[in-house]
Amino acid sequence: MEILRGIDIEIANGEVVALLGPSGSGKSSLMAVLSGLERASGGSLTVAGEDFAALDEDGLARARRGRIGIVLQAFHLLPTMTALENVATPMELAGESDAASRARAELEAVGLGHRLTHYPTQLSGGEQQRVALARAIAPRPQLILADEPTGNLDLATGHDIIELLFARRAETGATLVIITHDTELAARCDRIVTLADGRIASDSTLDGASDSARP
Repeated sequence: MEILRGIDIEIANGEVVALLGPSGSGKSSLMAVLSGLERASGGSLTVAGEDFAALDEDGLARARRGRIGIVLQAFHLLPTMTALENVATPMELAGESDAASRARAELEAVGLGHRLTHYPTQLSGGEQQRVALARAIAPRPQLILADEPTGNLDLATGHDIIELLFARRAETGATLVIITHDTELAARCDRIVTLADGRIASDSTLDGASDSARP
């Protein structure tokens, strides 16, 4: 069964792109392909200068490391590790010598400097998502992928997380691709790409200057 069909998309460095579309339209599948977590059955894919289509699983894992940060609706924190360890450990495994200090700095940047030694069960949902955000951004990736990052949060907490996400992205200069159902959030992005039935239904810049619709 084909999930994505005839997708042709180019995202510039530093661009902020919203992916919209109904459930089942292919948004999460497209993000999984962009991240290298899923393979496309055909076509080409270049992410942050790497030819993902030509890499095996180990090569994809190496290519993702440090290049791509992922923030999901589910926080996916390791319950036996503190907030600091959750952020530092992926960088340590990647061989970063200053992983602990970078993790501490990023947790402080998202307002969790006082929660470094707390475990996920000791943190609220919003705090856990801040840890997940810090973990994604601490390696200074070129690309940040966010799939409904506020889906498990109340409205006010979700708003705070989005503000942090946009602020940290702006400070690092990363490219951001965010899946959302929130049209107000999408309107803050540089570009809105709408998917339907596995295809790009529309692709428009925020000011509408380069609007295009596809059959």
